[in-house]
Amino acid sequence: MNGKCIYFAIAALCAVLSVLVHFFSFFVLSLIYVYLLFKYKRFSKPQLSAIVGIMILFALITCRAEMKNSTALPEDQTTFHLEYIQDPKIDGNLLQIFAKETKYNENLLIRYQIHSEKEKQDLGNTSFYNKLCLVSGTMGKPKISKNPNGFNYRSYLAAKQVYWLVDTKQNLLQSCSTLKSTPITLMKQLRFSGVHYLENHFPPEIASLSAALIFGDRSMINPELLDEYQKTGIVHLLAISGLHVSLFIGMVFYLGIRIGLTRQTTEYFLIFILPVYVILTGASPSVIRACLMMFLVLIAVKWGKKIKLQAIDAISLALMIYLIWSPFIIYDIGFQLSFSVSFAIILSSRQILNTFALGKLTPLLATSVISQLAAFPFLLYHYFQLSLIGFIANIIFIPLFSFIYLPGLYVLFLIQIFVGFTPSIFILIFSEIINISNQLMEIFSRCSFANFNPGRPNLPFLIIYILLIISIFYLWETKYSYKWKEHLLLSCLLLFTLQPLWNWLNPYGEVTMIDVGQGDSIYIHLPFNQGDYLIDTGGTMIFSDKKWMQKEKPFEVGRDVVVPFLKAKGVTKIDKLILSHGDMDHVGGSIALMKELKVRQILLPSVAEESETEQKIINTAKLKGIPVIKGSKGMYWGVGQNSFFILSPETNFKGERNRGSLTILAKIGGLSWFFGGDLDKTGEEKIIKKFPNLTVDVLKAGHHGSKTSSSPLFIHKIKPKVTLISAGENNRFGHPHPEVLQLLQGVNTRIYRTDQQGAITYRFFKSSGTFLPYLQ
Repeated sequence: MNGKCIYFAIAALCAVLSVLVHFFSFFVLSLIYVYLLFKYKRFSKPQLSAIVGIMILFALITCRAEMKNSTALPEDQTTFHLEYIQDPKIDGNLLQIFAKETKYNENLLIRYQIHSEKEKQDLGNTSFYNKLCLVSGTMGKPKISKNPNGFNYRSYLAAKQVYWLVDTKQNLLQSCSTLKSTPITLMKQLRFSGVHYLENHFPPEIASLSAALIFGDRSMINPELLDEYQKTGIVHLLAISGLHVSLFIGMVFYLGIRIGLTRQTTEYFLIFILPVYVILTGASPSVIRACLMMFLVLIAVKWGKKIKLQAIDAISLALMIYLIWSPFIIYDIGFQLSFSVSFAIILSSRQILNTFALGKLTPLLATSVISQLAAFPFLLYHYFQLSLIGFIANIIFIPLFSFIYLPGLYVLFLIQIFVGFTPSIFILIFSEIINISNQLMEIFSRCSFANFNPGRPNLPFLIIYILLIISIFYLWETKYSYKWKEHLLLSCLLLFTLQPLWNWLNPYGEVTMIDVGQGDSIYIHLPFNQGDYLIDTGGTMIFSDKKWMQKEKPFEVGRDVVVPFLKAKGVTKIDKLILSHGDMDHVGGSIALMKELKVRQILLPSVAEESETEQKIINTAKLKGIPVIKGSKGMYWGVGQNSFFILSPETNFKGERNRGSLTILAKIGGLSWFFGGDLDKTGEEKIIKKFPNLTVDVLKAGHHGSKTSSSPLFIHKIKPKVTLISAGENNRFGHPHPEVLQLLQGVNTRIYRTDQQGAITYRFFKSSGTFLPYLQ
């Protein structure tokens, strides 16, 4: 096919994006693309007609898929006939599993709270396949994102054609009948058995890595270790991809020839075994992409006289087949990274990589650079940052995975199966290698200086990034002028400086009340990078469950909400971390924040006795060299037209903790703001007596709208134009209280609530701005 398939693949991708993402933008892009093919590639009319035909075909396929992408289940459904389609995921006392409701032919996510440790062990060791179970439960919608750039679980599941969660109180295998096995369920059951075989016969460090590299199952890898893989930029090595598929194909081919099969018979066997391998390894996008390419190459080999299939044709056809099968896969980060990196490496193989063919480390370094460049916009969009240490880490860990882990773990697995035991010396050697490499990776992951964190790029920046990356590849490959190195260096410099430069020069400021559930966290960004402040961090109450009930990585609002929110905005340092008082729902996320971001100063209320949580924060700050200031009445600081004045507490305040909340009157973006933490009625009235001429445009309601705050005297005196209330959705305290809402409505204040509207942002330019609730 002479490398022409890529043009049809681009046309197909444009069509899918025009339907699912933004019709006008990608329709115009498609027209430009057709014109460029005509003008510069000299495509003939039949070829252009084929391109347009591909666009129309894929647009129709995607429209049909989108029309079908909706639920058929009645909202009041309480009984379900379920066929389980994946292995269960058990974390603590929560079991989650995808199942098909056979009556409506719709996929659901089932959740069940396990009642005992024994039940947890039994469910973990039981295969859920080939069973049709009658289950009663209540349906609910998956959660949506309530903060800018937050993870939208509902959209994530909808892309997988899952629209409902079902919570049940009964054991999922309680009322079941046996179904006839199918080839697919047999393969899934074999995969389940293989993973558990590894778990039962190898040490945890070997079993977890083997499960990931042989069966594509990462569930046994410690979440903290996975984070280190991510931060180091080598998490892709845990995803089964072309390297793994090539090794598997090579092993099967070698064994086939060794046992006496002909080359032709072995090739036919490989064509048959590839779909089996996809299921055995979890059918991730990278596996499907690699196996599709290999399948197409093997088919072309069988028809060698009629078809000339280049690698670029194979991946292009694989992309088109994948999009026909599942257009919504374009939203999957694994799909995006697998295809973008593979395309980049294949397109670079003739010119760029060829020039490094004679070196020892240079080909590996060049491949690492190409991969990182191709993944650049996707990593920034999804994770808001990337690790520059990854260029070095890949040079070390790619050979380790390619020549030691992959073949070695396969050999250990096969020895264990066929011999019944694995020599202890092999186990010892591999355990030691894994432990040493994990220690090295931990060192790399702590190199925060090597993190590039400009935040999530918007559409203009995404376009700029893509154009710059294309220009880098073009200059690197063609070397079209004698100054190509200078131009290449300039393009690379722009790639890493444009967005940070905009963050620094951005004339807009903002005040955002982050939705942290039942807690407080307010982010303040001053224009031209004059200051980034955070008032409180939210926090998660931790209950001492039994060990078997505890999740491997329990939800923590500082780490899972506040830090991602800040990183998505390109925030790498907090100039002042202002903690209003020591309650967990206000300061609980501070430790995670200090771990992930640079904090220049912490401001705590000047109280005679700190809470236990405050003591932990102070101790952590000392270890990190962060100065801790005790704030009290009269303290002041200003930046440009913005100022902050502390109204209370008095120095060394003694009394009820909420009453000792750090209370700040701020002038930001042309408005006066009152931030009072959980200040109670007595504290509010005391401030009014001391500052009788106090004027407030924006009130942060005290104690989440509780009756203990928002004194009528205080509210009628200041008469705020806008009131912000941070409260958890359906919280058990009933915040905000109806009496408080009625009181605020009586003074004609505009009320914004995080429980109903998500994050509330005031975006301003100079002295004027607009309030923008995230959920309209």
